[in-house]
Amino acid sequence: MKPAKFGKILISVSLSVSFLMSASVMMPLQPASAASATASSAKAKSIIATGKKYMGVPYKFGAKSGITSAFDCSSFVQYVYKKHGIKLPRTSKQQSKVGQKVSKSQMKPGDLVFFYSPVHHVAIYIGDGKILHTYGKPGVTISSLDGKWGKRITGIRRVL
Repeated sequence: MKPAKFGKILISVSLSVSFLMSASVMMPLQPASAASATASSAKAKSIIATGKKYMGVPYKFGAKSGITSAFDCSSFVQYVYKKHGIKLPRTSKQQSKVGQKVSKSQMKPGDLVFFYSPVHHVAIYIGDGKILHTYGKPGVTISSLDGKWGKRITGIRRVL
């Protein structure tokens, strides 16, 4: 091969590689973890929206799974998550053992928040220091973690 021809090929290859490299910098791929976080956030919003549809539905200790005329805390959480393809155990104690443990400082909407020791209450964290859950007279309601509920947290789990 003639030296002049080799030089032209080398320049062509260098320019092609340079062009490809600059294009990849201009159009970065979204990391898998970011795509996963986006999907998780969207699912959390859908779960919360579904849960809010049941605001005011009465509380009934031991309410059967799958009914929507009354819930206890864990049947409510189980029902709402099941509507979005996430299977959870029936009781709050059992639910407190699934998913990944999360610290209070890392809570995200859609995380399950557990209360008391031993665990006997569960809620859905909805963001802004608030939970969606059911108990006593209000039935399905939203409560703040700034008051009594925040002091009773014993665990947080991420199932999304």
